[in-house]
Amino acid sequence: MSYLAKNYNRKKISFERGKGSYLYSVSGNKYLDFIQGIAVNSLGHAHPKLNKTINQQSKKLWHVSNAFIIPEGEILAKKLVKNTFADFVLFQNSGTEATEAAIKVARRYFFSIGKTKKNRIICIKNSFHGRTLAAIHASGSKKMTEGFGPKIGGFDHFKFGDHKRLKKLITKNTAAIMVETIMGEGGIKTIPDWCLKGLRKLCDKKKILLILDEVQCGIGRTGDFFAFERSKVKPDIVPIAKGIGGGFPIGAVLMNKKVASGMTAGSHGSTFGGNPLAMKVGSTVIDIIAKKNFLKNVKKNSQYFHKKLNQLKKDFPEIIKEIRGRGFLIGLQLYKDQTDFIKKLMDNKLLTIKAAENVIRILPPLNVKKSEIDHALKIIKKVCQEYS
Repeated sequence: MSYLAKNYNRKKISFERGKGSYLYSVSGNKYLDFIQGIAVNSLGHAHPKLNKTINQQSKKLWHVSNAFIIPEGEILAKKLVKNTFADFVLFQNSGTEATEAAIKVARRYFFSIGKTKKNRIICIKNSFHGRTLAAIHASGSKKMTEGFGPKIGGFDHFKFGDHKRLKKLITKNTAAIMVETIMGEGGIKTIPDWCLKGLRKLCDKKKILLILDEVQCGIGRTGDFFAFERSKVKPDIVPIAKGIGGGFPIGAVLMNKKVASGMTAGSHGSTFGGNPLAMKVGSTVIDIIAKKNFLKNVKKNSQYFHKKLNQLKKDFPEIIKEIRGRGFLIGLQLYKDQTDFIKKLMDNKLLTIKAAENVIRILPPLNVKKSEIDHALKIIKKVCQEYS
């Protein structure tokens, strides 16, 4: 009997160790892990440099209150600012905390300049911004909010791609537009570059803020440090998490100088956010990803993967509907429910996970080998053949 709450429908398998792109079950089976904790283990399992960092820092200091200066946090914040649009960083522990804090940052900014009624945020319906009460209502998903009433107000929603509805939603009380640059849970749907540029112009015109949620698609996942970089836009606020810790819990809100001015002493806090151990791990991850040619290799290998997956789509047009996403945030959309397909992939020792719209999410580590990509393609092809 398990004494854990039943809020997860767990697969009947558990793992004892991992190495790189692979997981090893307690029963001795080897699996190619293309879930990686849902885009969390950006450098795979048991990366030697991350292991060394954790080992060294754990012998020095794990946690200290934010009532004091934490040098490790100062160092990581500087690296993030150096590599991004941001001027300031607010550390958290997870993606949902980061998006929750992003909401607070946006509202607090307008409060600080005397516009106290400017507090509503526009989001895409059925998006995903986390599991806290504010985050689930920001997502606009009936399934996620069911049973968690009363409704948390302050959010307005439009359907993906409905630009007319979006413009109509903007009122004198609108503070920001918050969207995922690439929707993860929502089906690996990418907001086009021209649309991101349009959002930036619209926000500038209406004097509101642009929040780009890059919790899942950021930190090198698409081949750029952030997914929005390709569009050449500069957001005001960006919540991040997942990949920055390489498997260790870290979240953060990146923000420009303007909005950061509202976050005065006492306006927000986090007991564990910015702890020395997490900060040291995050610094190591950034050092690796920022190395010359790392992101070039992500782009090169992911383009190869996309090309081969699109070839499988041509070979099995009755099974595969579309290949979605960018970089190593990949969606394999099927014509039928993806549950059985995912199970067959797992039976063949390839781990994937579902998303909305019959999409199978494929999330290898950023340093995956080409031979491992070929291994995955072989398994996907095999399962497609079983369906033909």
